[in-house]
Amino acid sequence: MAQEINILNSKFETAGTMSAGLDLSPEVINEAVVHQVVKATLASRRQGTACTKTKAEVSGGKKKPFKQKGTGNARQGSKTSPLMPGGGVVFGPRPRSYEEKVNKKVMAKALQSVLADKFQSGKLIVLESLPTDGKTKTMFQALNSRGLLPALVVTEKKDALALRAVANLAQAKGMAAAGFSVYEAVRYENLVIEQKALEAVLKRLV
Repeated sequence: MAQEINILNSKFETAGTMSAGLDLSPEVINEAVVHQVVKATLASRRQGTACTKTKAEVSGGKKKPFKQKGTGNARQGSKTSPLMPGGGVVFGPRPRSYEEKVNKKVMAKALQSVLADKFQSGKLIVLESLPTDGKTKTMFQALNSRGLLPALVVTEKKDALALRAVANLAQAKGMAAAGFSVYEAVRYENLVIEQKALEAVLKRLV
């Protein structure tokens, strides 16, 4: 059953309600799916550029490093051998992609679970528009005075003044609705989001 979400104005006073258009009850929260998406998000952020040289790639000649007998050392045939200092590495890391595939249904379920969790815990704050003049001080006072830090602030547009105001806050992060991330929503206790931004996020679940 779809829940009704309170809409606040720029002074954080109740201005109306909106239908979520989907079930945000505790029963839909799936921690396993959220964990899967968060894990995939972190994996995709890995560069995967670690690289070591094999015996064939190490610089150096193939000349025998020392004579076969009489030195007391184990016999060696090449300076590039993995057994020699500065030689190649056996089974070392090579450039690769750590990206994990997440299908649309799993992503949608994780997104719904996060929204349901924020809604049920009273951490989903929906505003008609964010109260900001682009200054960090104004945004800090608006959020901190109402106990909304730490917070993920989500706007409809990526060039909104609110994002510039949030940029220097240590306990908050701003992003546009188009880049809304399950991982970022999990990282921050409160989700402060504009009404139109929430509508855009909900469309991804339809």
